[in-house]
Amino acid sequence: MNSKKRAMAAVIPTAETRDTIEIKDRTGNLYESIVVVAKRANQISVTMKEELHRKLDEFSSHSDNLEEIHENKEQIEISRIYERMANPALQATAEFMEDKIYYRKK
Repeated sequence: MNSKKRAMAAVIPTAETRDTIEIKDRTGNLYESIVVVAKRANQISVTMKEELHRKLDEFSSHSDNLEEIHENKEQIEISRIYERMANPALQATAEFMEDKIYYRKK
């Protein structure tokens, strides 16, 4: 895991109350703001899922023998790291509030 993701996971709290007026003021409409955050959260979720699967595929065995299946400590540790990471919706909300998300109206 790169240092940016570790920093992001460490900085973002589990839950935080947000001011809906401040969220609304970013786009002029609360629902538009929520849509922007939701779309970014989906992007983050897909990226995290692809990274996790790519890392876990390194440990997978391609044989069908059940005797060779065993627990891999590195694989378990990678899974735990991703479980401890902040929720994609929280990450997206933090990015939105810090003006790190580019969005435009059609």
